[in-house]
Amino acid sequence: MDDLTQNITASRVRSVRVDTLVRLRWLAILGQSITVLAVNDGLNFPLPIMPCLAIIALYAWINIALRARFRPHQRLEADRAAWLLGFDVAELTALLFLTGGLQNPFAFLLIGPVLISATILPARMTLTLAALAVACATVLVFIHYPLPWASEDPLELPSLYMFGVWLAILLATGYIGVYAWQITKESRQLADALTAAELVLTREEHLSKLDGLAAAAAHELGTPLSTIALVAKELERELGPDSPHAEDARLLREQAKRCGDILGKLSRLDAPGEPFELMKLSALVEDVVAPHRDFGVEIRVTLPPDRDDEPVGERNPAILYGLGNLLENAVDFAREGVDVTAEWKDETVTVTIADDGPGFPPEIRERIGEPYVTSQRARRLRGELPGLGLGFFIAKTLLERTGARLTLENRTYPQRGAVIRLRWNRAEFERRGTATS
Repeated sequence: MDDLTQNITASRVRSVRVDTLVRLRWLAILGQSITVLAVNDGLNFPLPIMPCLAIIALYAWINIALRARFRPHQRLEADRAAWLLGFDVAELTALLFLTGGLQNPFAFLLIGPVLISATILPARMTLTLAALAVACATVLVFIHYPLPWASEDPLELPSLYMFGVWLAILLATGYIGVYAWQITKESRQLADALTAAELVLTREEHLSKLDGLAAAAAHELGTPLSTIALVAKELERELGPDSPHAEDARLLREQAKRCGDILGKLSRLDAPGEPFELMKLSALVEDVVAPHRDFGVEIRVTLPPDRDDEPVGERNPAILYGLGNLLENAVDFAREGVDVTAEWKDETVTVTIADDGPGFPPEIRERIGEPYVTSQRARRLRGELPGLGLGFFIAKTLLERTGARLTLENRTYPQRGAVIRLRWNRAEFERRGTATS
């Protein structure tokens, strides 16, 4: 699971498309050009038009160079994107310097690059960009050309008002940046977790198909291997114990027998063409429990004494992986034992996993089931890094796709431990061919 998470995280290193940044910049260039020309020619306000147009032209030239240097769908590394957004802040600062500083109502556009950074770049780079924007706003409070206005009635804004504008830009940069970053982070985590869930399901389905291929191979090889064993036995009898080739004949017979034993194990896997064999609930539970019995924790399986009406479902990879992951967590946190209880009625099928560990930590109890939720205590116990808690989310997602409903709780005092209860509608559990669709 850690390797899977690292692969998904690494895929986000180049996460900003050149085409996206170029289009946003052309939109800014168009808006800036229209505004400058409208103020200068439409309103007839005195404006350093040539320096303003020179700055916009430089901005456009860099945009053209960016389009020529990179392919439209190429993705930039985060540091390159941060430099480009930093240049956006600098270009807008230069225009505001020539047109009134923070007195210019367009000064709030300094927030734009910070907002874009919050949605596509790491938090460290977004904080750096926000600091740059605030520093530029601070400089513009004291150093700037006069605001373009009618010469016979110049506009003078009080210092207290300018301080309010500066404070508003500061607060808006912080609030909007943090809000956008948090929302985007949650979206990325959910998308990554769903991708991981799909990869796990695909892997389990692939393994199930390999089971079917192995069983088919065992069936096809059984007859020729039996012939080889028979011929080897006859050769050993004909050669006699004194023949120099007797040892070779004996070795051939023993190896043929060994191959037969191996094929016998393979033949007990899925039948050819049936990657999801039918299994009773008790067999499914035992299939899940078996790999976890040798880890120093007792696993106690409880089944109803009367199994005449036991439900039969498919050997569903989603159920096997999901239950296996939940059981593995229970074994990791258990002190002495884990209880696995399977029950069924006419309408429902229930599987309960209960351990005697510390239980669900209070700080994550309300958020259990969301991706990347791992308690600090769990990280210390298991040596995990923050943000790697995908396992439970994947298990929950896969099980819910099969129709299961999960309930999570802690055992009542004085007992200790966590309890996970899964309940299926019996008709849905026994339905064929649709459990993982």
